[in-house]
Amino acid sequence: MGAHPYYYFVEYQPDIEAALQDLRQREFEAGRYNPAQAFPRFPIGPDSPAPGAKHEAIYEAIEDAAEDGTRSILDIETVSDWPDFNVASPFSESDLQRHFGTKQPTKEIVSRKLDFLGAIKRGHCVYIIVFAAGEPSEIFFGGYSFD
Repeated sequence: MGAHPYYYFVEYQPDIEAALQDLRQREFEAGRYNPAQAFPRFPIGPDSPAPGAKHEAIYEAIEDAAEDGTRSILDIETVSDWPDFNVASPFSESDLQRHFGTKQPTKEIVSRKLDFLGAIKRGHCVYIIVFAAGEPSEIFFGGYSFD
């Protein structure tokens, strides 16, 4: 079938782990994950389909999705300083500079240059602090599904 990219922008908060868990819960409750919705469409916005959770808990959705994964942020369990399966790790300063020409990219810049997602390994996720007027404003989470 092939892996699929996913990405989200969420309101900035200094606790990246809390932001990730809030996002996972929001997307679970909305039902924007495989198998509740086979191929969620990105970007997620106010008009995005939200069929509602089809499982009692996130871990049940992950088990039901099996080797395909949920094709969503639900596959990402925690934040880590280093890239690995099922974790969100920071996009390095050198990667920020190389891909966006700045260490403080805006939402507009990140949204226009999503091609960097193709370099993310299956089952991995990165996060980027997004800036507006020189201050953190959002967190971008983006990754690739397992299959």
